[in-house]
Amino acid sequence: MAQEKLPPQDIEAEGAVIASLIIDSDSILKVVSFLKAEDFSSEINQWIYQACLSLYERNEAINQITVAHELMRQGRLEQIGGAAYLSHLISIVPTSLHIEHYAQIVSNMAVMRRLIVAAGQIAAVGYEAGPDIEASLSKSEDILFRVRMRQGFQDLVPIRDVLGQYFEEAGQAAISQEGEKPYVLSGFTGLDDLLGGLQRSDLIVLAARPSYGKSSLALNIARNVAVDQKACVALFSLEMSRESVVQRLLASEAGVESKFVRRGRFSERDEVKIMEASGVLSETPFYIDDSPGLRTVDMRSKARRLHFERRIDLIITDYIQLIQGEGRNEMRVQELSRITRSLKMLARELNVPVLAISQLSRAVEWRPSHVPQLADLRESGTIEQDADVVLFIYRDDMNFTAEEWSKEHDIEKEPYPRGIADIIIAKHRNGPLGRAKLRFLGRVVKFQNMEAELISAS
Repeated sequence: MAQEKLPPQDIEAEGAVIASLIIDSDSILKVVSFLKAEDFSSEINQWIYQACLSLYERNEAINQITVAHELMRQGRLEQIGGAAYLSHLISIVPTSLHIEHYAQIVSNMAVMRRLIVAAGQIAAVGYEAGPDIEASLSKSEDILFRVRMRQGFQDLVPIRDVLGQYFEEAGQAAISQEGEKPYVLSGFTGLDDLLGGLQRSDLIVLAARPSYGKSSLALNIARNVAVDQKACVALFSLEMSRESVVQRLLASEAGVESKFVRRGRFSERDEVKIMEASGVLSETPFYIDDSPGLRTVDMRSKARRLHFERRIDLIITDYIQLIQGEGRNEMRVQELSRITRSLKMLARELNVPVLAISQLSRAVEWRPSHVPQLADLRESGTIEQDADVVLFIYRDDMNFTAEEWSKEHDIEKEPYPRGIADIIIAKHRNGPLGRAKLRFLGRVVKFQNMEAELISAS
């Protein structure tokens, strides 16, 4: 008969924590932020630690007498073995100097016990054999993620520590691939100057009317992040197949007309360029999921798995309006509100920027200027509310012919802006509004740098 294993625990470390608290009342300040009463495996030790916490919360001294009195008040002094047990603990720990070390051992053992409990809960999900396999996987990951996040609580820190971290990161000339990048650069100088890069935990919405190049811009950003910065990119392409995505990336990288890449018919010279581009792209940490009808729960599950394996630096979703609802018989506006909140939660949860592409309503076409506004975000006001940054693509050449332009402008001073795109920063929660001008090369579906300008917030 197999011997039953006991859950992980360290009774000596638990006793050392309690003894340290009784010896030095102030030592509780070192552990109270991360050590909880339920972290102790012994119920007796839980009661004593909770008594110490009660005294601390009432701003009373913690010592052998006050702890014994508190336990007696709660009717538990005799159950722990009386004041003699407290004296015993003090006798085996002469100093409180190492309380943080002891507390960390207790906390680690508690995590191991919670991991065992989580394994049982995940097994129960498996035995349920639900019809939705992705929902079951997501539920299991949630259980495990809660164990991980239990360790993620942070204490209040002095501003000097935050400032020190800021200057340390700002002073780094380069960040190792293994380290977490504080932000990623879009690769477009004007846009990066205004945004300060794509910041972690931000939801960035890129919106435009059809055929303005929003998918191309998102792919160009993905390419710049993955190739130039060797950062990990996850693309959820609900509109294009992965073959179409790769064809666009190849055309852009090789500088070969997209129609030739799509048809597979090109000259020997172009073939060499494409093979070189393929070699560059194949070495990047760029991941594509082209599953149609994805739900946010599916995206979250897949992104989590990749994040734990590779640490994602950028998530791109193309596009919001194609994400499937959860089937709760809600109005589409309510569904999209739930979807954008989920995308923002994903950005916060994994601490990565999420670039989400969105359609604009037709209202922008009825406006004489045709310049998009935040109210044009299609079907959901919460897109504007949840987004940290909202970017619009505006192109005069999509709204005015060369003949119409020449009637309103001096061609010599203001030539027809063929392929000139304004990337309008319409919302920026943590920085200035502005415009970055990019040049769009339709042949190779690629944007190029131009310049940027600030827009007064007033």
